[in-house]
Amino acid sequence: MENEETQIEQIKELLNEKKISDLRKLLDEKNSVDISVIFEDLSEELDKEKLLIAFRILSKEKAGEVFSYLSSEMQEKLIEHLTDTELKNVVNELYMDDKVDLLEEMPSNVVKRILRNVKKEDREIINEILKYPEDSAGSIMTTEFVDLKENMTVDEALNKVRKIGLDKETIYYCYVLTAKRTLVGIVDLKTLVISDESKQLKDLMETNVIKVNTLEDKENVAKMLSKYNFLAIPVVDNEEKLVGIVTVDDAIDVIQDEATEDLEKMAAIAPSEDTYFSTSTITHSRNRIVWLLILMLSSTITGGIITRYENAVAAVPLLVSFIPMIMGTGGNCGAQSSTLIIRGLATDEIKVRDILKVMWTEIRVAIVVGLALALLSGTFIMIVYKNTKLAITLGLTLLFTVMLSKFIGATLPLLAKKLKLDPALMASPIITTIVDTCSVLIFFTVATTIIL
Repeated sequence: MENEETQIEQIKELLNEKKISDLRKLLDEKNSVDISVIFEDLSEELDKEKLLIAFRILSKEKAGEVFSYLSSEMQEKLIEHLTDTELKNVVNELYMDDKVDLLEEMPSNVVKRILRNVKKEDREIINEILKYPEDSAGSIMTTEFVDLKENMTVDEALNKVRKIGLDKETIYYCYVLTAKRTLVGIVDLKTLVISDESKQLKDLMETNVIKVNTLEDKENVAKMLSKYNFLAIPVVDNEEKLVGIVTVDDAIDVIQDEATEDLEKMAAIAPSEDTYFSTSTITHSRNRIVWLLILMLSSTITGGIITRYENAVAAVPLLVSFIPMIMGTGGNCGAQSSTLIIRGLATDEIKVRDILKVMWTEIRVAIVVGLALALLSGTFIMIVYKNTKLAITLGLTLLFTVMLSKFIGATLPLLAKKLKLDPALMASPIITTIVDTCSVLIFFTVATTIIL
């Protein structure tokens, strides 16, 4: 398979030589996702006129697909230069959830132009979806699904699927509704294809339907799709009427966004909806500096503890050289535990009620790890410095520090979850800062007790 750089050079050459028919043939053979990636790269090398030529030679269906995969920045650039007719063709090829996403990403002046070129019935649906809370199932659902009646035969159902299926986001699941659009069952396409054509859907459909409410948190919806291995999950209102479905591709986007947000919080960075390169230097700085200031100021507590024990340092100056090792070990141990617990909470493997089980696991791990580190460090001190008291001091400090850091790293994320906060907040930077203070306090307490 040709690599991306070769493809880009080939397209650039065809555009420069104005070999439009060859370019059309080349793009027709490529997947829409691959074309969108190539267009993103070409936007940095080609002028917008040539890029527009490449986009305009795509078929109406493919242009809509490619457009849906482009970044919001690239979409905005294209919209600025498309005619109203071209914009209407592109937007009408998008599925409803993609139309909503597009409107949410665009500035107000672009939104007005898009809405002018959207069908009236679609505008009404879009306005309804936009009313749902940002993090709800309703905000990410699509209204394009196959609905059937329970008294239909398999033959009638298949005929309807053939008739309307092309415009639906998925046809694998078909939803059986009453006259009032209440969801009563679901039947998959496989069942329809292999069943007797004269059978009625009420004899084939699954009535124990797993569904979600429009106000359900979208992260929970994504977890349900993953848990049950569904391709889509129905979304109902408070009257049990089917209003939409959430498909697996939208769930993947939610999971990716949530994972990105958690990683940013775990690194003490305020979450941002923009991509790395589209975020300005000022925004990048603002997202990072607040937490850095908080952590920096909290670290002064550690300095205060060291100052408080200046007599111990003066008596045994060698103690100072071990402070970085103790702080680093404690911070790393705490970060290990917090990372595992945060991940467990995210995947629903660990619940807040499991706190005692978590503590029992981490205590056992801490004892094993702490004893191993204490033995190794004590042996090192005896070989290098031949100082028994210092070896015991360092060994006990490491044992207590590891145990405390494991405890803090495991319990703080669970406490955050209990308080309805994001457990990712209790990650490495915060855990490390807390453990640093505690480990220094432990070190000098043990040192003054044994050495002085």
